[in-house]
Amino acid sequence: MLKDITHVQALPNYHLHLRFEDDIEGTIDLTQVIPFSGIFAPLKDPTYFDTVQVNPELGTIVWANGADLDPDVLYSLITQHPIPDFTALQTA
Repeated sequence: MLKDITHVQALPNYHLHLRFEDDIEGTIDLTQVIPFSGIFAPLKDPTYFDTVQVNPELGTIVWANGADLDPDVLYSLITQHPIPDFTALQTA
């Protein structure tokens, strides 16, 4: 897939609206995606959660503490298309 995120908007209740480089966009509920522990623990604070930004070099969303999420996973969840299984290519 390898689609970069180009825009993020924090919404109430730990939701994010994302737009990707191919103009696909949608809203995701992060409570269904991540545990709010470890590096993600600070995101429990709604004020901190709202500081999410797009890092254009990484092509994904980030927070100041270094937390980020794989854009391919987010794209898959929004489009409801599974992530391709590349393990079969490794055995060829």
